[in-house]
Amino acid sequence: SAGKSGKGGKGKSSSSKSMSKSAKAGLQFPVGRVGRLLRHARYSERVGAGAPVYLSAVLEYLAAEVLELAGNATKDNKKTRINPRHILLAVRNDEELSKLLANTTIAEGGVLPTAAFSGGA
Repeated sequence: SAGKSGKGGKGKSSSSKSMSKSAKAGLQFPVGRVGRLLRHARYSERVGAGAPVYLSAVLEYLAAEVLELAGNATKDNKKTRINPRHILLAVRNDEELSKLLANTTIAEGGVLPTAAFSGGA
């Protein structure tokens, strides 16, 4: 936008156009919605202005991380569409995500393949 690079402007970068909280924070995830959900869920009496921005950023990062790895798994399987199996493979093959989602079942995800049994009968 216009007011980002230039110095000396006071207030918002554009006075007439309204700008979403997500756009101000440079995020794709909905800061306003996350804030509303935090308030209505009654985790606390009050919710600071920065809390939904921070939480949105964390959620967006985690989503991007999972989607990136799932996209790679999709390519490895010579497919063009991410399906639950690809998400499971992505999560279980990543040490940190696997730890975070250790007690999570991914519907229609199946199980991780183990090394095939090499013996005869």
